[in-house]
Amino acid sequence: MTEISPAIIDRLKSALGPKGWSQDAHEIEPHVKDWRGRYQGHSPILLKPGSTAEVAAAVKICAKAGIAITPQGGNTSLCGASTPQGEVLISLKRMNQVREIDAANDSMTVEAGCILETLQNTAEEANRLFPLSLGSQGSAMIGGLISTNAGGVHVLRYGMTRDLVLGLEAVLPNGEVWSGLTGLRKDNTGYDIKQLLIGAEGTLGIITAATLKLFPRPARMELAFCGLKSTDDAVEFLGLAKQASGGAVTAFEIMPRNALDLVLEHVPGTRNPLQGRHDWYVVCEMSFGREDGARDTLEAALGEAFEQGLIADAAIAENDSQQHDFWRLRETIAEAERAHGKALKHDISIPVSKMPAFMNQATATVERDYPQAEVIAFGHVGDGNVHFNIMARDAGAGDEFLAGIKPASDIVYDLVDTFGGSISAEHGIGILKREELARRKPVDVTVMRAIKQALDPDGIMNPRVLLG
Repeated sequence: MTEISPAIIDRLKSALGPKGWSQDAHEIEPHVKDWRGRYQGHSPILLKPGSTAEVAAAVKICAKAGIAITPQGGNTSLCGASTPQGEVLISLKRMNQVREIDAANDSMTVEAGCILETLQNTAEEANRLFPLSLGSQGSAMIGGLISTNAGGVHVLRYGMTRDLVLGLEAVLPNGEVWSGLTGLRKDNTGYDIKQLLIGAEGTLGIITAATLKLFPRPARMELAFCGLKSTDDAVEFLGLAKQASGGAVTAFEIMPRNALDLVLEHVPGTRNPLQGRHDWYVVCEMSFGREDGARDTLEAALGEAFEQGLIADAAIAENDSQQHDFWRLRETIAEAERAHGKALKHDISIPVSKMPAFMNQATATVERDYPQAEVIAFGHVGDGNVHFNIMARDAGAGDEFLAGIKPASDIVYDLVDTFGGSISAEHGIGILKREELARRKPVDVTVMRAIKQALDPDGIMNPRVLLG
């Protein structure tokens, strides 16, 4: 990495103006530590551009000098993708304007620093829905979410982030602005450049704005919290719910009893809405275009599931507050795990039909080989995304525990390959999985390196991430 000279620092300061940079250690500190506390980085300067032109000016200076750049959104990466190690750090947080809402086109154009929750609320004010929803939505920024192709709980109905993007604006590694902002749903004019940038984790350029898809707001949402005895029953219940509702299932989340126990123990204000204990729990959400018959549809699906022995108990949320409480049981699992101790985490995907077999085999194998460990496997049944986490049976586990069970990842990833899955479902590759990616998908990595070389020949964009 080329050393960042005082002269380059001065040029960057001059290009961005007094509001566009900081070298204050206290301001930089939150930007150089990842959300999980796994990676600690450093940077000689934090750049805070307020426009696409300022991003382009900064990138041009760095490109000419061969200076590496780490772009950052809300710093919610779970794989170390936005933690600088001496690079110039560019935060998009000041670029947080909604440029346009086109309700007739069901789209909105926004800057990369917009917080996801803000965009959800903005869409709601226009009587529209922006369906991307995940646990960090109060701090995650749309540019970073696009760069990592984030998933969330509504992938079953609306798809991944890449399915929600109509157009992008980005600054390429040479400082040139590529303007692909468009509300078009049909555009066959060659390579789809935006799709190269989506999921590239900032290695091919810096996303500065996006045109996003909006949807009609559901007239009614119904939510049930259900107790089950097995993951096989959960998958069968999913199929039944989709069929019974005519495709109205928007989310279908599964969690084991040990995950719920952790949440109830460590997250204040949570309670189990069901009587008795069940081995597994499902949060089933349905969204409807009409109020009439919505509750009846959910109740009919639950009734049929009861008759078939797929669920043992269920509670239906009666109001928004109860819906929030049900979702909180699922969304605070990571928070509860952190309170318990450190865990070896895997964000993987498996074909939905094979999820039960994978979860059963992987859990049995890991807990057999590592009796000090306990598996907490939860996630998105509807799209096959399993968060397969391995934590200590005893509370307070630290780095020593992680070091001792690290080889368990080979067990998990080998089984992922056996079941035709992916080692990364929605969190990306970052630094955490780059060697694993290279080992398991060498041809893919060769192709990606060729693309990287074509767009970023000097390797200045997020140089340690994804491809290393």
